[in-house]
Amino acid sequence: MSQFFSSIEPNVIDDELLQKAIEEKFPEDLGDFAREENLNFKVVRELQLSFKSILQIDNLWSLENLTKLQLDNNVIEKIEGLQSLVHLVWLDLSFNNIEVIEGLDTLVKLQDLSLYSNRISKIEHMDALQELQIFSIGKNNLTILEDVVYLRRLKNLRTLNLSGNPFCREEHYTLFVVAYLPSLVYLDFKLVRDSTVRFLHSLIGKSGSSILQSLHFVNIPALGAGSLQKSGSQKHTTAFVEYLNGSFLFDSLYENDREAAKLASLPGVEGLLQAYPSWFVSVCENLYKYGLEEYEKREVEVSKFYRRLHEILAVNQQESKRIISDFESRNQRRLDELHQACSGDIAESKRAQAKEHIHQLWDALMTLETLVSNDLEELLQDFKRSIDVIASTFTENIQGIYPFHSIQCRDLENEHHKKLVKIVIAALEKLEEKEFEEEIPDDIQWLLVNKKTIVNAMHVSHGIRLQKIDKRESDMLCNTYQW
Repeated sequence: MSQFFSSIEPNVIDDELLQKAIEEKFPEDLGDFAREENLNFKVVRELQLSFKSILQIDNLWSLENLTKLQLDNNVIEKIEGLQSLVHLVWLDLSFNNIEVIEGLDTLVKLQDLSLYSNRISKIEHMDALQELQIFSIGKNNLTILEDVVYLRRLKNLRTLNLSGNPFCREEHYTLFVVAYLPSLVYLDFKLVRDSTVRFLHSLIGKSGSSILQSLHFVNIPALGAGSLQKSGSQKHTTAFVEYLNGSFLFDSLYENDREAAKLASLPGVEGLLQAYPSWFVSVCENLYKYGLEEYEKREVEVSKFYRRLHEILAVNQQESKRIISDFESRNQRRLDELHQACSGDIAESKRAQAKEHIHQLWDALMTLETLVSNDLEELLQDFKRSIDVIASTFTENIQGIYPFHSIQCRDLENEHHKKLVKIVIAALEKLEEKEFEEEIPDDIQWLLVNKKTIVNAMHVSHGIRLQKIDKRESDMLCNTYQW
């Protein structure tokens, strides 16, 4: 907006400007009184100095009881001259050329502050504003998302607008802000949804991990329409079924288990071991195929979501362009006349007309924004319902419902362990009775020296294998929840 005044001489806040602003703000009878009696500035509570080409904030010391001050749409470059306004509750400095947040230390009662559309690059020097509830600093030059953490010290902050800053394009912008400012009710003109808060709680969990570490797992780009093209191990990982195709999981159960390898030479164990892997691998293969099928379902829903999202945004953008284009075509001549007007009533009249048309444009765009916000909220709710059904069905099946209700990896391992223990105990008894027909290697005989020792060793190995199976299931479920 400062470009609007580039061809107009900057203004200063003097007594004449204040007198005129107060007369315009007050009712007609109070304006007459002010002109007749010399207004006592101490009785003034509200002051509007918008669109006055003001370059410097000055000469406000006499307005010590001011509670509301509008200095928007000027060419102010520095926040200053506000020290005496200790009762200020509402301050609007939007659409100026301010580069640094400063000069607010005495405004301890401030509840609403707007610095929208300036040139600010850092959030700072606001420690005194402990009563602040509403803060708008959108459309500035904020590039470092971590700077938002500074606002944690403002305990009463409930409404925050950061939209239009460079860091808003970052991947986890909304999650980051809500995580670090959990008391926010509105962010960027939108209600902070309970679903967002619950999602963050699920990320953080009870581990105490930092939110940045938690957000590291939220792979938003992987949800894009192009993710259907993933293949090989990357696709397996995204489908949460890595290491389930083939014998990878079974092989890992017996990795580094030397005792199990030695026991394989006992009579009866060889046949048991031949049957066990085939059943185990078959279950894993079924689970693997099912996981890929569910992955495709999720990807279809995600693709539909993004396609509809882009449609909504495209329609909104086209309608916004149309509204702005109509505004420009209708008001170009009036703006040219306003630039050419030197001074006097004509300039003031045209400026008032221009301001009214700008307000109408604002209303039209905000109405459009509300409509698109409603469409997006409905889209998100529909998407959430679809994904909840798909994800919950997937997790239930992973935990043992169809199609794995009859045969599970854990059941197979338990059954195999029981049969193996039975074979080993029988072998131990035969060894004690010296009934073995064939000679048993020394290392096997050493294992079979004591029944309690060998059974305990087998139980330990069995427990390790069960832990590996449980971890594979747990990883699948956790990855699904995080997704």
